Parts: sequence; structure tokens; C-alpha cells
Amino acid sequence: MFKEMLETVIEHTEGSLGALIMGIDGIAVEKVLGDANDLNLDIAAAEFTSLVRSSQRAGSDTGLGGLRELVISLDSAILIMRLLSRDYFVVLAMAPEGNLGRGRFELRKAELQLAKEFAV
Repeated sequence: MFKEMLETVIEHTEGSLGALIMGIDGIAVEKVLGDANDLNLDIAAAEFTSLVRSSQRAGSDTGLGGLRELVISLDSAILIMRLLSRDYFVVLAMAPEGNLGRGRFELRKAELQLAKEFAV
């Protein structure tokens, strides 16, 4: 089920490089690579897991609420991270010229479809 969901996100998003579901501990649950098979997406996502944890804490500490989405724009990729629960999130890696709005939309759809699986 997870693999099919990630494949759908990649197929529907122009410029997507890959997608994965990560635990907040930095371990990938499922991974699907698109056009960039040489991209080490799970290692990149694991490195940015600390930003997800920090952002969760900052939102809570400031009273602004829980983290829902985090977008990181790098020279050669854009990473969109959408939380599925407190402990899991989905990551979409895109080329800089990819369709960011469509990527965000597809991750939101995936979040809604996976909500039952990640309910605590």
C-alpha cells in the first residue's frame, strides 16, 4: 500500500525525483525513486529529520501548534516533508524546476489516505 501511494505521488508530480515515508527516528519505512536513481534520498531525509523534530518543538513551545509541512529548497533539489503523525512523515524530492504546488497537493492527498495507517 505504501509503495503504491508513493508511486502515485511521483507519477502525478512533474519534476519529482523520489518519495519516501520516514520515521522521526530517521529510518525509512518505504522508498520509491523516480528519475534520479543515484539520489541517496533516504540519507538526505534522515539528515533533515532533526529539522523536523526541531520544528515540531518550536511550534509547540511557541504555542503556534503542530508542524504540518516543511519545505527545504536546495541548489539541486526541493524537499517537501508532510507529517503523517507525530512519529512519521512523507518526503517528496523534486528538481528545482518541478511543480511545487502539485507536489504539495499530492502529499496532502497521500496524508489523508494514509491517516488511518498512522493514527496513534
